[in-house]
Amino acid sequence: MNLTEILKNYPIDGQNPSCCPVKAGHINDTMILTFGCGTSEKFTLQRINDKVFNVEKLMHNIVLVTDFIRAKTAARGGNPDKECLTVIKTKDGKSFVKTEDGYYRIYRYIEGVSYQVVKEPQEFYRCAQAFGGFANALADFDATQLFEIIPKFHDTEKRFRDFTAALDSDACGRAKDVRKEIDFVSSRKDYCGRIVSKLSSGEIPVRCTHNDTKLNNVVFDKETGDCIAVVDLDTVMPGSLCYDFGDAIRFGCNTSTEDDKDLSRVNFDLNLFKTFAEGYLKAVGNGITDAEVKQLAFSAILMTYECGMRFLTDHLNGDTYFRISRENHNLDRARTQFKLVEDMEKLLPEMEKIVAACTK
Repeated sequence: MNLTEILKNYPIDGQNPSCCPVKAGHINDTMILTFGCGTSEKFTLQRINDKVFNVEKLMHNIVLVTDFIRAKTAARGGNPDKECLTVIKTKDGKSFVKTEDGYYRIYRYIEGVSYQVVKEPQEFYRCAQAFGGFANALADFDATQLFEIIPKFHDTEKRFRDFTAALDSDACGRAKDVRKEIDFVSSRKDYCGRIVSKLSSGEIPVRCTHNDTKLNNVVFDKETGDCIAVVDLDTVMPGSLCYDFGDAIRFGCNTSTEDDKDLSRVNFDLNLFKTFAEGYLKAVGNGITDAEVKQLAFSAILMTYECGMRFLTDHLNGDTYFRISRENHNLDRARTQFKLVEDMEKLLPEMEKIVAACTK
Protein backbone atom coordinates (compact mmCIF):
# COMPACT_ATOMS: atom_id res chain seq x y z
CA MET A 1 0.00 0.00 0.00
CA ASN A 2 1.35 3.41 -1.01
CA LEU A 3 -0.18 5.71 1.60
CA THR A 4 1.22 8.85 0.00
CA GLU A 5 -0.29 7.91 -3.35
CA ILE A 6 -3.70 7.41 -1.70
CA LEU A 7 -3.72 10.54 0.48
CA LYS A 8 -2.69 12.90 -2.29
CA ASN A 9 -6.24 12.45 -3.64
CA TYR A 10 -7.82 13.80 -0.45
CA PRO A 11 -8.18 17.32 1.00
CA ILE A 12 -6.77 16.21 4.34
CA ASP A 13 -4.27 18.50 6.06
CA GLY A 14 -1.27 17.01 7.79
CA GLN A 15 1.76 14.94 6.94
CA ASN A 16 3.31 11.62 7.98
CA PRO A 17 0.29 10.13 9.76
CA SER A 18 0.68 7.16 12.05
CA CYS A 19 -0.99 4.10 10.57
CA CYS A 20 -2.39 1.41 12.89
CA PRO A 21 -3.85 -1.76 11.32
CA VAL A 22 -7.14 -3.07 12.72
CA LYS A 23 -7.30 -6.86 13.00
CA ALA A 24 -11.09 -7.14 13.26
CA GLY A 25 -13.03 -7.88 10.08
CA HIS A 26 -12.61 -10.59 7.46
CA ILE A 27 -13.32 -8.83 4.17
CA ASN A 28 -11.70 -5.39 3.97
CA ASP A 29 -8.26 -4.28 5.23
CA THR A 30 -8.67 -1.51 7.78
CA MET A 31 -6.21 1.04 9.21
CA ILE A 32 -6.56 3.97 11.59
CA LEU A 33 -4.72 7.10 10.44
CA THR A 34 -3.76 9.70 13.04
CA PHE A 35 -2.47 13.12 12.03
CA GLY A 36 -0.60 14.82 14.86
CA CYS A 37 -1.91 18.29 14.11
CA GLY A 38 -2.74 19.57 17.56
CA THR A 39 -6.07 17.75 17.88
CA SER A 40 -4.68 14.47 16.49
CA GLU A 41 -7.43 14.09 13.90
CA LYS A 42 -8.19 10.46 13.03
CA PHE A 43 -9.54 8.76 9.93
CA THR A 44 -10.41 5.17 9.04
CA LEU A 45 -8.76 4.01 5.81
CA GLN A 46 -10.03 0.82 4.20
CA ARG A 47 -8.91 -1.20 1.23
CA ILE A 48 -12.19 -2.44 -0.24
CA ASN A 49 -12.29 -6.08 -1.28
CA ASP A 50 -13.33 -5.77 -4.93
CA LYS A 51 -13.46 -9.57 -5.21
CA VAL A 52 -16.50 -9.46 -2.92
CA PHE A 53 -18.04 -6.10 -3.81
CA ASN A 54 -18.78 -4.05 -6.87
CA VAL A 55 -17.05 -0.95 -5.49
CA GLU A 56 -19.01 1.66 -7.43
CA LYS A 57 -22.38 0.18 -6.45
CA LEU A 58 -21.23 -0.34 -2.87
CA MET A 59 -20.12 3.25 -2.42
CA HIS A 60 -23.21 4.55 -4.21
CA ASN A 61 -25.34 2.89 -1.52
CA ILE A 62 -23.15 4.02 1.36
CA VAL A 63 -23.03 7.65 0.26
CA LEU A 64 -26.80 7.86 -0.20
CA VAL A 65 -27.51 6.28 3.18
CA THR A 66 -24.90 8.20 5.17
CA ASP A 67 -25.92 11.52 3.61
CA PHE A 68 -29.55 10.80 4.50
CA ILE A 69 -28.77 9.82 8.10
CA ARG A 70 -26.41 12.75 8.57
CA ALA A 71 -29.13 15.16 7.47
CA LYS A 72 -31.60 13.56 9.90
CA THR A 73 -29.04 13.74 12.71
CA ALA A 74 -28.32 17.41 12.07
CA ALA A 75 -32.05 18.21 11.90
CA ARG A 76 -32.62 16.83 15.41
CA GLY A 77 -29.65 18.76 16.77
CA GLY A 78 -27.15 15.91 16.83
CA ASN A 79 -23.54 15.87 15.66
CA PRO A 80 -23.30 14.01 12.33
CA ASP A 81 -19.50 13.80 12.48
CA LYS A 82 -19.64 11.88 15.76
CA GLU A 83 -22.90 9.95 15.40
CA CYS A 84 -22.77 8.82 11.76
CA LEU A 85 -20.28 7.46 9.30
CA THR A 86 -18.81 10.26 7.19
CA VAL A 87 -17.41 9.36 3.78
CA ILE A 88 -14.48 11.67 3.05
CA LYS A 89 -14.70 12.71 -0.58
CA THR A 90 -11.63 13.04 -2.79
CA LYS A 91 -10.56 16.37 -4.24
CA ASP A 92 -12.61 15.62 -7.33
CA GLY A 93 -15.69 14.59 -5.32
CA LYS A 94 -15.40 10.81 -5.52
CA SER A 95 -16.15 8.41 -2.65
CA PHE A 96 -13.13 6.17 -3.27
CA VAL A 97 -9.82 6.05 -5.08
CA LYS A 98 -8.33 3.34 -7.26
CA THR A 99 -4.60 2.73 -7.18
CA GLU A 100 -2.40 0.01 -8.64
CA ASP A 101 -3.00 -2.23 -5.64
CA GLY A 102 -6.72 -1.73 -5.16
CA TYR A 103 -9.66 0.45 -4.14
CA TYR A 104 -9.56 2.64 -1.04
CA ARG A 105 -12.02 4.76 0.93
CA ILE A 106 -11.68 6.99 3.96
CA TYR A 107 -14.17 7.64 6.76
CA ARG A 108 -13.94 10.13 9.56
CA TYR A 109 -12.99 8.07 12.62
CA ILE A 110 -15.70 7.64 15.26
CA GLU A 111 -14.23 7.55 18.75
CA GLY A 112 -15.59 4.74 20.89
CA VAL A 113 -15.48 1.01 21.49
CA SER A 114 -17.14 -2.05 19.97
CA TYR A 115 -17.76 -5.47 21.52
CA GLN A 116 -17.66 -8.93 19.99
CA VAL A 117 -20.03 -10.68 22.40
CA VAL A 118 -22.90 -9.67 24.68
CA LYS A 119 -21.55 -9.61 28.23
CA GLU A 120 -24.60 -8.14 29.93
CA PRO A 121 -28.22 -7.48 28.94
CA GLN A 122 -27.79 -3.69 29.00
CA GLU A 123 -25.28 -3.90 26.15
CA PHE A 124 -27.77 -5.86 24.07
CA TYR A 125 -30.52 -3.36 24.90
CA ARG A 126 -28.34 -0.49 23.70
CA CYS A 127 -27.42 -2.45 20.58
CA ALA A 128 -31.16 -2.85 19.94
CA GLN A 129 -31.66 0.88 20.41
CA ALA A 130 -28.91 1.57 17.88
CA PHE A 131 -30.37 -0.66 15.17
CA GLY A 132 -33.92 0.41 15.96
CA GLY A 133 -32.81 4.03 15.66
CA PHE A 134 -31.09 3.20 12.39
CA ALA A 135 -34.34 1.75 11.03
CA ASN A 136 -36.33 4.71 12.30
CA ALA A 137 -33.98 7.22 10.66
CA LEU A 138 -34.37 5.40 7.34
CA ALA A 139 -38.12 4.79 7.59
CA ASP A 140 -38.84 7.36 4.85
CA PHE A 141 -35.77 6.56 2.75
CA ASP A 142 -36.52 5.35 -0.79
CA ALA A 143 -34.85 1.92 -0.90
CA THR A 144 -35.35 1.66 -4.66
CA GLN A 145 -32.37 4.01 -5.02
CA LEU A 146 -30.06 1.27 -3.76
CA PHE A 147 -28.30 -1.53 -5.56
CA GLU A 148 -28.69 -5.09 -4.30
CA ILE A 149 -25.04 -5.54 -3.31
CA ILE A 150 -25.46 -9.27 -2.66
CA PRO A 151 -28.33 -10.41 -4.91
CA LYS A 152 -31.09 -12.37 -3.12
CA PHE A 153 -29.09 -12.29 0.10
CA HIS A 154 -32.08 -13.16 2.32
CA ASP A 155 -34.23 -14.79 -0.32
CA THR A 156 -34.77 -17.97 1.69
CA GLU A 157 -36.50 -19.69 -1.21
CA LYS A 158 -33.34 -19.18 -3.27
CA ARG A 159 -31.24 -20.46 -0.36
CA PHE A 160 -33.39 -23.59 -0.26
CA ARG A 161 -32.83 -24.12 -3.99
CA ASP A 162 -29.08 -23.83 -3.36
CA PHE A 163 -29.41 -26.42 -0.61
CA THR A 164 -31.29 -28.91 -2.81
CA ALA A 165 -28.74 -28.42 -5.61
CA ALA A 166 -25.92 -29.17 -3.17
CA LEU A 167 -27.81 -32.22 -1.93
CA ASP A 168 -28.46 -33.51 -5.45
CA SER A 169 -24.82 -33.02 -6.40
CA ASP A 170 -23.37 -34.34 -3.14
CA ALA A 171 -19.95 -33.36 -4.49
CA CYS A 172 -18.05 -34.65 -1.46
CA GLY A 173 -20.18 -37.68 -0.59
CA ARG A 174 -21.20 -36.17 2.73
CA ALA A 175 -25.00 -36.44 2.45
CA LYS A 176 -25.14 -39.97 3.87
CA ASP A 177 -23.65 -38.77 7.16
CA VAL A 178 -25.98 -35.80 7.69
CA ARG A 179 -29.43 -37.25 7.03
CA LYS A 180 -30.79 -35.83 10.29
CA GLU A 181 -29.73 -32.31 9.35
CA ILE A 182 -31.00 -32.71 5.78
CA ASP A 183 -34.39 -33.83 7.08
CA PHE A 184 -34.44 -30.89 9.48
CA VAL A 185 -34.08 -28.41 6.63
CA SER A 186 -36.43 -30.23 4.25
CA SER A 187 -39.23 -30.52 6.82
CA ARG A 188 -39.28 -26.74 7.25
CA LYS A 189 -39.42 -25.80 3.58
CA ASP A 190 -42.65 -23.88 4.19
CA TYR A 191 -40.71 -21.32 6.24
CA CYS A 192 -38.82 -20.16 3.17
CA GLY A 193 -41.47 -18.11 1.39
CA ARG A 194 -43.15 -16.44 4.33
CA ILE A 195 -41.29 -13.11 4.31
CA VAL A 196 -40.32 -13.21 0.62
CA SER A 197 -43.95 -13.52 -0.47
CA LYS A 198 -45.06 -10.64 1.76
CA LEU A 199 -42.34 -8.44 0.31
CA SER A 200 -43.39 -9.36 -3.22
CA SER A 201 -47.05 -8.63 -2.53
CA GLY A 202 -46.31 -5.34 -0.78
CA GLU A 203 -47.81 -6.51 2.51
CA ILE A 204 -44.40 -5.84 4.05
CA PRO A 205 -42.55 -2.78 2.73
CA VAL A 206 -39.16 -3.04 1.05
CA ARG A 207 -36.79 -0.96 3.16
CA CYS A 208 -33.17 0.07 3.36
CA THR A 209 -31.74 -2.54 5.71
CA HIS A 210 -28.35 -3.06 7.36
CA ASN A 211 -28.12 -6.86 6.93
CA ASP A 212 -25.35 -7.37 9.49
CA THR A 213 -27.00 -6.41 12.78
CA LYS A 214 -24.36 -7.70 15.16
CA LEU A 215 -23.12 -6.13 18.36
CA ASN A 216 -19.69 -5.43 16.86
CA ASN A 217 -21.25 -3.10 14.29
CA VAL A 218 -22.31 -0.61 16.95
CA VAL A 219 -19.86 1.93 18.41
CA PHE A 220 -20.38 2.64 22.12
CA ASP A 221 -19.20 5.47 24.33
CA LYS A 222 -16.40 4.12 26.57
CA GLU A 223 -17.52 6.14 29.57
CA THR A 224 -21.32 6.06 29.47
CA GLY A 225 -21.88 2.84 27.52
CA ASP A 226 -24.40 4.63 25.28
CA CYS A 227 -24.55 3.75 21.60
CA ILE A 228 -22.91 6.35 19.36
CA ALA A 229 -23.28 5.04 15.83
CA VAL A 230 -24.11 2.08 13.62
CA VAL A 231 -21.17 1.23 11.35
CA ASP A 232 -20.14 -1.24 8.62
CA LEU A 233 -22.67 -0.38 5.95
CA ASP A 234 -21.21 -2.65 3.28
CA THR A 235 -24.35 -4.80 3.21
CA VAL A 236 -26.84 -1.93 3.22
CA MET A 237 -29.37 -2.67 0.48
CA PRO A 238 -33.10 -3.20 -0.10
CA GLY A 239 -34.67 -5.79 2.19
CA SER A 240 -37.00 -6.31 5.12
CA LEU A 241 -36.77 -4.80 8.57
CA CYS A 242 -37.68 -8.31 9.79
CA TYR A 243 -34.38 -9.62 8.44
CA ASP A 244 -32.39 -7.13 10.52
CA PHE A 245 -34.37 -7.88 13.68
CA GLY A 246 -34.23 -11.64 13.19
CA ASP A 247 -30.50 -11.77 12.48
CA ALA A 248 -29.73 -9.72 15.58
CA ILE A 249 -31.71 -12.22 17.66
CA ARG A 250 -30.00 -15.18 15.99
CA PHE A 251 -26.61 -13.79 16.92
CA GLY A 252 -27.31 -12.22 20.31
CA CYS A 253 -29.65 -14.68 22.05
CA ASN A 254 -27.42 -17.75 21.72
CA THR A 255 -26.02 -18.72 25.12
CA SER A 256 -22.90 -20.18 23.48
CA THR A 257 -20.78 -19.70 20.37
CA GLU A 258 -21.87 -20.16 16.78
CA ASP A 259 -19.74 -23.29 16.36
CA ASP A 260 -19.94 -25.01 19.76
CA LYS A 261 -19.73 -28.79 19.38
CA ASP A 262 -21.52 -29.28 22.70
CA LEU A 263 -25.13 -28.49 21.90
CA SER A 264 -26.10 -28.71 25.57
CA ARG A 265 -24.48 -25.30 25.92
CA VAL A 266 -26.43 -23.87 22.97
CA ASN A 267 -29.75 -22.45 24.11
CA PHE A 268 -32.05 -19.62 23.13
CA ASP A 269 -32.22 -16.96 25.87
CA LEU A 270 -35.80 -15.67 26.03
CA ASN A 271 -34.84 -12.93 28.46
CA LEU A 272 -32.30 -11.55 26.00
CA PHE A 273 -34.98 -11.69 23.30
CA LYS A 274 -37.22 -9.58 25.54
CA THR A 275 -34.35 -7.17 26.18
CA PHE A 276 -33.65 -6.68 22.48
CA ALA A 277 -37.32 -6.45 21.49
CA GLU A 278 -37.94 -3.74 24.08
CA GLY A 279 -34.97 -1.67 22.99
CA TYR A 280 -35.54 -2.12 19.27
CA LEU A 281 -39.26 -1.38 19.22
CA LYS A 282 -38.88 1.64 21.50
CA ALA A 283 -36.25 3.10 19.18
CA VAL A 284 -37.95 2.23 15.89
CA GLY A 285 -41.16 3.89 17.10
CA ASN A 286 -43.65 4.60 14.34
CA GLY A 287 -41.13 3.54 11.70
CA ILE A 288 -42.58 0.01 11.63
CA THR A 289 -45.86 -1.31 10.28
CA ASP A 290 -48.30 -3.69 11.95
CA ALA A 291 -47.56 -6.29 9.28
CA GLU A 292 -43.86 -6.17 10.16
CA VAL A 293 -44.55 -6.39 13.88
CA LYS A 294 -46.56 -9.59 13.31
CA GLN A 295 -43.53 -11.24 11.67
CA LEU A 296 -40.79 -10.14 14.08
CA ALA A 297 -40.84 -13.18 16.37
CA PHE A 298 -40.99 -15.59 13.42
CA SER A 299 -38.21 -13.69 11.66
CA ALA A 300 -35.81 -14.82 14.40
CA ILE A 301 -36.62 -18.43 13.53
CA LEU A 302 -36.38 -17.75 9.80
CA MET A 303 -32.98 -16.04 9.93
CA THR A 304 -31.56 -18.79 12.15
CA TYR A 305 -32.98 -21.52 9.92
CA GLU A 306 -31.61 -19.76 6.81
CA CYS A 307 -28.16 -19.38 8.34
CA GLY A 308 -28.05 -23.02 9.41
CA MET A 309 -29.19 -24.08 5.94
CA ARG A 310 -26.36 -22.03 4.40
CA PHE A 311 -23.81 -23.69 6.70
CA LEU A 312 -25.14 -27.14 5.81
CA THR A 313 -25.15 -26.30 2.10
CA ASP A 314 -21.50 -25.26 2.31
CA HIS A 315 -20.65 -28.45 4.20
CA LEU A 316 -22.24 -30.50 1.41
CA ASN A 317 -20.37 -28.47 -1.21
CA GLY A 318 -17.00 -29.03 0.44
CA ASP A 319 -16.64 -25.82 2.49
CA THR A 320 -16.18 -23.49 -0.44
CA TYR A 321 -17.78 -20.33 1.00
CA PHE A 322 -17.40 -20.00 4.78
CA ARG A 323 -13.91 -20.07 6.20
CA ILE A 324 -13.29 -23.14 8.37
CA SER A 325 -10.61 -24.01 10.91
CA ARG A 326 -11.39 -27.68 11.57
CA GLU A 327 -13.04 -30.74 10.05
CA ASN A 328 -16.85 -30.49 9.98
CA HIS A 329 -16.70 -26.87 11.11
CA ASN A 330 -19.66 -25.85 8.93
CA LEU A 331 -21.62 -28.86 10.10
CA ASP A 332 -21.06 -27.83 13.72
CA ARG A 333 -22.24 -24.33 12.84
CA ALA A 334 -25.35 -25.72 11.16
CA ARG A 335 -26.18 -27.84 14.20
CA THR A 336 -25.99 -24.87 16.58
CA GLN A 337 -28.42 -22.93 14.38
CA PHE A 338 -30.82 -25.85 14.19
CA LYS A 339 -30.73 -26.26 17.97
CA LEU A 340 -31.67 -22.59 18.33
CA VAL A 341 -34.49 -23.02 15.80
CA GLU A 342 -35.91 -25.89 17.85
CA ASP A 343 -35.76 -23.78 21.02
CA MET A 344 -37.45 -20.84 19.34
CA GLU A 345 -40.17 -22.97 17.79
CA LYS A 346 -41.18 -24.07 21.29
CA LEU A 347 -41.06 -20.51 22.60
CA LEU A 348 -42.69 -18.78 19.64
CA PRO A 349 -45.98 -18.02 21.46
CA GLU A 350 -44.02 -16.38 24.29
CA MET A 351 -41.89 -14.45 21.81
CA GLU A 352 -45.01 -13.16 20.06
CA LYS A 353 -46.49 -12.06 23.40
CA ILE A 354 -43.31 -10.14 24.20
CA VAL A 355 -43.38 -8.33 20.85
CA ALA A 356 -47.06 -7.49 21.28
CA ALA A 357 -46.43 -6.12 24.77
CA CYS A 358 -43.60 -3.94 23.48
CA THR A 359 -45.87 -2.27 20.93
CA LYS A 360 -48.67 -1.28 23.31
